[in-house]
Amino acid sequence: MSQNHIQEFREELKEFHEMTKKFYQKDINIAQYKQFSGGFGSYAQRGGNSSMLRLRFAGGEIPKEQLLFIAESIEKYKISLVHFTTCQSVQLHNLSEAQVCALVEEAFSHGIITRGGGGNYPRNVMCSPLSGVQKGEYFHVLPYAKEAADYLLGFINTVKLPRKLKVAFSNSPENITHATFRDLGFAATKQGTFDVYSAGGLGREPKMGALVASDTNPSHVLYYIKAMIDTFVAYGNYENRGKARTRFMQETLGTEGYIKAYQEKLAQAFAQEKLDLELADAKITKQGDGNALHHPRAVPQKQDGLYAVYYHPIGGSPSPEFFRSLYNAILPMEEVVLRVSPDESLYIINLTSREAEKILALTEDGARTFFETSVSCIGASICQIGARDSQSLLKACVERLRKENLPDHTLPRIHISGCPSSCSGHQIAPLGFRGGVKQTPEGPRPAFAVFEMGCEREGRESFASELGIMLESDIPEFLAELGKEIAACGMTYETFVRKRHDDFLTIVQRYL
Repeated sequence: MSQNHIQEFREELKEFHEMTKKFYQKDINIAQYKQFSGGFGSYAQRGGNSSMLRLRFAGGEIPKEQLLFIAESIEKYKISLVHFTTCQSVQLHNLSEAQVCALVEEAFSHGIITRGGGGNYPRNVMCSPLSGVQKGEYFHVLPYAKEAADYLLGFINTVKLPRKLKVAFSNSPENITHATFRDLGFAATKQGTFDVYSAGGLGREPKMGALVASDTNPSHVLYYIKAMIDTFVAYGNYENRGKARTRFMQETLGTEGYIKAYQEKLAQAFAQEKLDLELADAKITKQGDGNALHHPRAVPQKQDGLYAVYYHPIGGSPSPEFFRSLYNAILPMEEVVLRVSPDESLYIINLTSREAEKILALTEDGARTFFETSVSCIGASICQIGARDSQSLLKACVERLRKENLPDHTLPRIHISGCPSSCSGHQIAPLGFRGGVKQTPEGPRPAFAVFEMGCEREGRESFASELGIMLESDIPEFLAELGKEIAACGMTYETFVRKRHDDFLTIVQRYL
């Protein structure tokens, strides 16, 4: 990250301290504070008695020295909750006024920027978590994501956007970053180029991205970002916040009209700017130790003899003590870095087989099955706008399903959002849940809308269909019944819903 950015944003922290003090003194309310504090990556939690801080890591990559900062901060401030987000950031929760003010300063000192972590700003740039090490990837896209992240920081104080802007890079059709339906997405191709998608997104009235350019030279990505900024400023809705995300420009201009408008701004960017990138792909020089490792959470890298270990803490929230233990473990290991994944998991990459065995032992407390890698937003116990406690629901589901001891992959990874914002990506999930309320003879009760058959994979993207409303208390039992039926058929969830969809719907209907 540019030192100019760090110095520029550091000078603004005085105002953050002043506004945070006013909020905790009750001189301003939650809404007034949120409008300001979000731009510094901090929000008041539900109830207004504590704060969270979002640490941005471009492409989700965390080097050892920044892991050490997280570990030391957790110990210094006795932080009780840490959460990996679906935008590859790390959130620190339950902070006091003094703690959040100190941490935002100290993070900057360690090269971790929080500016633009919330609010109407360019957000953390996302990237496929195994970029550069994944077998079968089209090419290494992380260097471009990092350049994009640094470039976007320069707009925070120079351009007023209608709403937030999310940019993503994908290295394969796996499309875990949702590059084909973000505000701006770069999807790698077999030819070593990018297809560029724009004005997509989840949430209210979701939209697939419009293909605005094909077979793009990776060295030109900053021109496409400049065009996105200019198009958003020119045609974004500054009057109605509910219509201010980029996807609504496809409505106001029409998809073809939007593509034309974007390409006009792109032509201007190429004519007026000098933004070509010349990047050298840093090679991994580390060698394996000659031993092979076979473990469901050890992913062989394309570098012979090296592995990435996958760790998914339930709900994306590892124990606070984990960060110190992990740092101590990887400190002597050469070239080892962390990558936060958009499914609220962590990859520890560039490990020899013996090193991977140590990390596997350290991360045994994580998900035991594919179902347990399910994704949940932080939930209404913390989030101001959340309707339901999605984290509690996920824990209840995991506890109930563990009693059944079903074969792995019997049930899918579910996505649970506490509200329509789709922070968990429930709208793109094979089975998703969105928080709400169900009217019953006894009155309104906590409930979730149920979604099915979403898909994020490039070329097969589809939004999930809503099936109805299910009481929160019934969801664990619904999943148990569904899982037992699928296991009795000897199928996986994917096969079951494809071949016996009517049977699936029959089970769902009993709980709606």
